[in-house]
Amino acid sequence: MSASQAQTLWAELEAQPRPSLETLFEDAGRLERYSTTLELPGGPVIFDWSKTHLSSQVEQALVAISKAMDLAGRRDALIGGEKINNTEGRAAEHTAQRGIGKETSVEEAEALHARMRMLVEAIHEGAFGEIKSLIHIGIGGSALGPALAIDALTRDGAKVAVHVVSNIDGCALEAAMKACDPETTMIAVASKTFTTTETMTNAQSALSWMRENGVSDPYGRVVALTASPEKAVEWGVDETRVLPFSESVGGRYSLWSSIGFPVAMALGWEGFAEFLDGAAAIDRHFIDADLAENVVVRAAFADLYYTQVRGCETRAVFAYDERLKLLPDYLQQLEMESNGKRVLADGTPLTRASAPITWGGVGTDAQHAVFQLLHQGTHLIPVDFLAVITPGHDLDGAHHEILLSNCFAQGAALMAGKASDDGARAYPGDRPSATILCEDLNPATLGALIAFHEHRTFVSSAMLGINPFDQFGVELGKAIAKQIESGGGKGFDPSTEALLKAAGIG
Repeated sequence: MSASQAQTLWAELEAQPRPSLETLFEDAGRLERYSTTLELPGGPVIFDWSKTHLSSQVEQALVAISKAMDLAGRRDALIGGEKINNTEGRAAEHTAQRGIGKETSVEEAEALHARMRMLVEAIHEGAFGEIKSLIHIGIGGSALGPALAIDALTRDGAKVAVHVVSNIDGCALEAAMKACDPETTMIAVASKTFTTTETMTNAQSALSWMRENGVSDPYGRVVALTASPEKAVEWGVDETRVLPFSESVGGRYSLWSSIGFPVAMALGWEGFAEFLDGAAAIDRHFIDADLAENVVVRAAFADLYYTQVRGCETRAVFAYDERLKLLPDYLQQLEMESNGKRVLADGTPLTRASAPITWGGVGTDAQHAVFQLLHQGTHLIPVDFLAVITPGHDLDGAHHEILLSNCFAQGAALMAGKASDDGARAYPGDRPSATILCEDLNPATLGALIAFHEHRTFVSSAMLGINPFDQFGVELGKAIAKQIESGGGKGFDPSTEALLKAAGIG
């Protein structure tokens, strides 16, 4: 089969009947089929996709498309370390960081992890004096993942307080520096190339802050996290504090590599190892589970059904747990930078919709802000709810009961709707949602959640025939910004010229 045959299959899927969720639930076995509990290292997780419009007919069509697009072959190529990132001529080996992949790549990852562990434990044991804080400087994948993991997992305290700084706006770095004592602070500089303008500018300012506050050897407090170790050494970091990672680990997939250093600093190595184990459990499920029982593939099938067949342009994610409030931000980069493409892997135009716009928030705040549109707006928007059974606090249990009740009620209300003669009070219903319900939130569970979304994103890319591992779309604006910074900011459109003049630039 081929991509052209897949187009025919998509057309056939588009022509299928579209029964309502209420009609689909007339099947007594629906919940059992579309709600799966995985026993994972961090505890059981329920993946409930029953309130989506997936059906046996829809799935059969999507399975046929997956065969036409060789989903199984692409998955094997991913795990096997083949050069599936064809535009950049390299593999995408983030699973090797979790012990799943080509043997030599797994061995290399284990060796680099051992190097990182030695440094983490040396710092914790006082080799650099008393270290209470770490300022982690990065951007994009070098910052979003660490920020999510640290915010989610250190609410009860951390071995070292980590402050993640990504924005070039000096207010971000200044806030971190005000929260730290330079005498007890280290700096992590995370950059794959060790040339990223925002990251290196922030790093220089952090070094100046240390120097101005009496630290005699600021570079002696820096740890470099990079795939270009020679550039880090040239910049001034001693090679003993350079933690490399492989070129085959992409930025938004790099949390499992040395980019996870701040997570290990905050949790301790045991916690970071549990994080990796949780992700590896999802890797194994994705590889081994039959399509009918594969929660990763099922989620991607639903995503594709709504974008390709129902014309949905966005997908909303709401975490009903304050500890997961940064998850929508993390998923925005993962999904939109990976699959926001307009060409296929071979460079020919993509003739179907690409990734939906990922957005979301935290419950119950979002209910009083954006849920009006979800329930009564004219847009059809698939929703993911994420919740945790065990609360992350010691307050009265009523807090958590109200939180979870609201989460489950929203999914029920989106599906059922409510008729009324008063149009302003009528709810159309038949609006889809999926729910991921974790028994507990711990390093292994969070690792599993992130890996689940990585593979979900990959399946969508394979079904469409695009390369999810490059991101050339971010380069043009950066190149123009550098042109302006170097004094070449001339010849732009009148609006840009006027803005530059008003800001006193150029």
